[in-house]
Amino acid sequence: MTDDKPPRVGAGPADPAQPGSDLDLVDPALVARVRRAVAPQLAARLAGSAPLDEWARRELARSLIVKEIASREHDQLRAGATPLSDDSRRAVAQAVLAALFGLGRLQPLVDDPDVENIEVDGCDHVWVSYSDGRDLPGPPAAGSDTELIEMLQLLAARSGNAERSFTPAHPALHLRLPDGSRLAAVAWLTPRPHLVIRRHRINDVDLEDLVAMGTVDSVLAAFLRAAIRAGRNVVVSGLQNAGKTTLIRALANEFGPMERFATIEKEYELHLHDLPERHPRIVAMEAREGSSEVDAAGAHAGEITLASLVNDALRFNLRRIIVGEVRGPEIIPMLEAMSTGDGSLCTLHARTADHAIDRIVTLSLVWGQAQMSEGFAYRLIAGAVDLIVHITLRDDSAQGGPKHRYVSTVLEVGLLGERGRPVVTTVFAPGPDGRAVPTHRPEGMDDFVRAGFDPRLFEHRNGTWTHPLPPRPTP
Repeated sequence: MTDDKPPRVGAGPADPAQPGSDLDLVDPALVARVRRAVAPQLAARLAGSAPLDEWARRELARSLIVKEIASREHDQLRAGATPLSDDSRRAVAQAVLAALFGLGRLQPLVDDPDVENIEVDGCDHVWVSYSDGRDLPGPPAAGSDTELIEMLQLLAARSGNAERSFTPAHPALHLRLPDGSRLAAVAWLTPRPHLVIRRHRINDVDLEDLVAMGTVDSVLAAFLRAAIRAGRNVVVSGLQNAGKTTLIRALANEFGPMERFATIEKEYELHLHDLPERHPRIVAMEAREGSSEVDAAGAHAGEITLASLVNDALRFNLRRIIVGEVRGPEIIPMLEAMSTGDGSLCTLHARTADHAIDRIVTLSLVWGQAQMSEGFAYRLIAGAVDLIVHITLRDDSAQGGPKHRYVSTVLEVGLLGERGRPVVTTVFAPGPDGRAVPTHRPEGMDDFVRAGFDPRLFEHRNGTWTHPLPPRPTP
């Protein structure tokens, strides 16, 4: 006698040995169909409502999922299919919820502590960079480019208090993931969508940790600690992915425990506000995108820029300001904040420490007022910046070697010289293997000594690096 029962809703052919069995509670195809139906509904509801916290967003998603499953089940029942069991219905709803509030197929990579970067060039071309220097192909990020874009749209809609959009009108997306990783995506401007996730594997780090990691040696660590305690304004320069953010974290963790300071970022990356035991008096600020509406001045409605946040921060009774990355109009208020305070920090993209000065001048000329001149920009730098700390990334992965990140140069920026440029002292210069070793005592050595620095450490002309860097591997 045959079993004439129709298959369960969303399931394939029933197991002839166990007709109607619920051994497989979650059918991936059904989960994908429900997710595709719910994702745009959820994105639209979140975009059109007041900001919701994480619990409220999940509850809204849960209600939409239950409604969608019930609707599909009703249609299937009318066609004569057997309804899902309560366990299957709950399992499907939970799987869809996990797909909506995670990163789908990318989530295991984001959870892997050894992964540094994830690059997605279309749904089926994924590259994964590991902390040991390996770059390996990864699994597909989604079933299609459309599904990948839908996932990004939902991420944008639920990105917290500063909701972002990802549409043809806003084809670029930048946001922070719940674990602190930074996500950047673009679509519609390219043949296929592109996505990069940069993970920050080390959030709570100090200068001793950087000594152990080989980023600085004990002499340089002692010098940087004294610089922070002496209230020096520091610009950390380097190329992308060199470790600038990690170094800023370590420097900030040298602040006094009762110091009041602000962090100002495009997307939260420093996460110093997640360390209340270290920084109980921090003011963490995050920029916000505006809507597609543009006012008469060309500004997007609701937009909060880094430059405006720097100006606002000056009214919050702060000793220091940290700008996560200076690359636009925030350069002028940042220099003004440094010139009127002490101990502020920022990062800057530059090839070398010397290039960092020219980079600041260029940004000042581009984003300054009409009266900004090269001479005035140099004057701003001389009055604001005390030290430039350059961190180098030596990537030997193409030859089968690892990546090395280390401070290579420290410049002290002084007053204007005869040619209208600041006088620069190379306090630490690249040694034989490229890592920073002491070369000249800073002009303000007395301030460093009062802050606890032992000047005899400058006698270590080869530094105190524990292990020399290996020679570059041959191709």
